[in-house]
Amino acid sequence: MNPWIAGARPRTLPAAVVPVLVGTAAAAGMDGDVGSLKGIVLWRLIAALVVSLALQVGVNYANDYSDGVRGTDDDRVGPMRLTGSGTKTPGAVKRAALLAFGLAAVCGSALAIATSWWLIAVGVAAIAAAWFYTGGPRPYGYAGLGEVFVFVFFGVVATTGSAFVQIGRITPLTLLVSIPVGLLATALLVVNNLRDIPGDTVAGKRTLAVRLWDSRTRVLYVSMMVAPFVAVPFLCGLSQRPVGSLSLFAILLVRRPVQRVIEGAKGPALIAVLGETGRVQLVFGLLLSVGLFVGG
Repeated sequence: MNPWIAGARPRTLPAAVVPVLVGTAAAAGMDGDVGSLKGIVLWRLIAALVVSLALQVGVNYANDYSDGVRGTDDDRVGPMRLTGSGTKTPGAVKRAALLAFGLAAVCGSALAIATSWWLIAVGVAAIAAAWFYTGGPRPYGYAGLGEVFVFVFFGVVATTGSAFVQIGRITPLTLLVSIPVGLLATALLVVNNLRDIPGDTVAGKRTLAVRLWDSRTRVLYVSMMVAPFVAVPFLCGLSQRPVGSLSLFAILLVRRPVQRVIEGAKGPALIAVLGETGRVQLVFGLLLSVGLFVGG
């Protein structure tokens, strides 16, 4: 695999795609059924996807750069890191991160011009949060707040923001559907940090997993994988979009990663769990999006 593609960490990209699809689908039909797309403006959907994907890739490169120059990745168990492995220079990885953030800023600005200028402030906050996750003098990811960042920006903000650029407002439904989306996105980070507990402990990286330690982090992961499926009947019933319950079929994919975590998988064995978690999120998001769109 091309090292730049590997460094972008493809297994994490569902966290960028799913909130945009779910948020857009939740907005379908809210301003009237206009044609086959139910009022959805296609270019805004594409721009929102580019923003979200660019932010995800940007934060992955920024994390790679910051952890690499700090030496946190010197004894890494997980997928290859560009800086820590010496495959790419720190400067090249930093430029790649800034390029991704720049692309997100350009597409986000186009959406702001078409809808509301306050999206500029949201975009600036998202980029700052992405950089200071492991960058800067006091990275909050090293203080156990990474999960908060993921839930807020790749759950609530990305989902409701994707709906906002379509209908120009935030609704109870767009807020409700952002919760299961955010939980599954956060589960990706939880299992990633579960794998890295030994190395992060030595490096002084006090992630939430390091603070909770192994057993409680496993409970947290399982809870985040199960909670979205508990929430679906409520949010679909309250929103009167029962077809969204199609997403419950994704629970068929949950057993394997959850079982591995419960049985104590460690180190390299958790790399596969990361991919399986991303697959659950993607299938869940696709099915929920289809259901919300059809019911809209």
